[in-house]
Amino acid sequence: MKVGLGMFRVGTLVWIPLTSLAASFFFNVRRSLKQQGKPLSIVAIALALNAAALSQQSTPQHLSSLDRDRATSMLRMIAEDVKKHYYDPKFHGLDWDARVQEAKQRIDSSPSLNAAFSHIAGALDELNDSHTFFVPPSRPYKHDYGFQMQMIGDRCFVSRVRPQSDGAAKGVKPGDEVVAMNGYAPTRDNLWKMNYVNNTLRPQASLRLDLRSALGTQRQLDIVAKMQPKGTQVKEIRDSLNDLIRENEDAYYLMRPHSVELGDLLILKLPIFFFSEMQANDMIGKARKHKALILDLRSNPGGAVDSLKYLLSDLFENDITIAERVRRNDRKTQIAKSHHNPFTGKIAVLVDGNSASASEVLARIVQLEKRGLVMGDHTSGSVMEAEFYSYHTGFDVVAFFGASITDADLIMTDGKSLEHVGVTPDETVLPTASDLESGRDPVLARAAELLGFKLTPEEAGKFFPYEWPKE
Repeated sequence: MKVGLGMFRVGTLVWIPLTSLAASFFFNVRRSLKQQGKPLSIVAIALALNAAALSQQSTPQHLSSLDRDRATSMLRMIAEDVKKHYYDPKFHGLDWDARVQEAKQRIDSSPSLNAAFSHIAGALDELNDSHTFFVPPSRPYKHDYGFQMQMIGDRCFVSRVRPQSDGAAKGVKPGDEVVAMNGYAPTRDNLWKMNYVNNTLRPQASLRLDLRSALGTQRQLDIVAKMQPKGTQVKEIRDSLNDLIRENEDAYYLMRPHSVELGDLLILKLPIFFFSEMQANDMIGKARKHKALILDLRSNPGGAVDSLKYLLSDLFENDITIAERVRRNDRKTQIAKSHHNPFTGKIAVLVDGNSASASEVLARIVQLEKRGLVMGDHTSGSVMEAEFYSYHTGFDVVAFFGASITDADLIMTDGKSLEHVGVTPDETVLPTASDLESGRDPVLARAAELLGFKLTPEEAGKFFPYEWPKE
């Protein structure tokens, strides 16, 4: 499965009988940001949680020889593909063989399967690459904390709370600042790691949040995740797979583009780059009826390279160089050919700290080509191309797992990569805690103002209400 500019997928994988092997996969998630500096490691976060969990057990936990062998086999298969396919054969100066051997030794002494998985993830994390990561076998349950959070500037805020969730019942609100999560202060460097550990690598039954309200009141809450068991018997597995199909359909529905027409202004919100050439033509065809276009790419994780090309072709009158694709053994320039009837009006592109990969590339091209304004928050700096590799281990009972491995860096026309750098907006506009709490959208309102249109933050906040996935 080819992964484009940020089309991140994580598996809902289960331990199942071999007879169900063919129907076991579905991958769908985005990876968040990764910056330079001295990051808090995935291993440190995961093992701290694992140690806390083990300390609460009434009897010592031991990793069976079978599970230890499986974890070692997972490490070996992934490590071999990294060595064959990773875009930098020098691994950024990392002694890859030595790092893998170190991970194996740590697996040999791991007290639990969770700890063993953390060492596989930790080895890949050493490459400091936004698109290279481990996808472990999932737990036999669905897992949802019922709230979302994101970095705004250098502070982390709750952005959404699911109605009827434990967080909602305990008074968590959009606009609450997350001072700490399970004892760690979230930053632009480590928030994605916290989310990866808590949601994928070692899903937690609850999270301890230290919160500060919009009024400055501080409190500490334990938020209990909603956990729904998945089937383990043949009939239950069949029912689970049917549920998975429905979840897939729901996900595609929630990722659909949205638009609002305000006289000579079209506002187009793209949750992901996952659309056909015909769909791109239809969207920009609607824009041609207007003098200005706001392209909202906030929280857009990227997506398919072809979708990016289709959109760029409809926004520029000339052919556009996207980037030079630098692989292990070659370099190739990616070009978006101009459409015969592109949109020629004014453009503003909205981005935030969750805008990643293809959305970052488009925003930077708009800046480099002086095609329009980029507004909002600094983007995530997660811009590579990767291939997803799926694996399984075992015979009578099979474990499915995977890994995303970067196979290309992208060098923009200014000679720079956006990885670990991101896009700095032409004008930084950040919602406040009060804006989040009240549902105002000052970023969209400001973009409309700069394009010559009147729109209040209150009005802007009502255009694209968030739709929660079905439980």
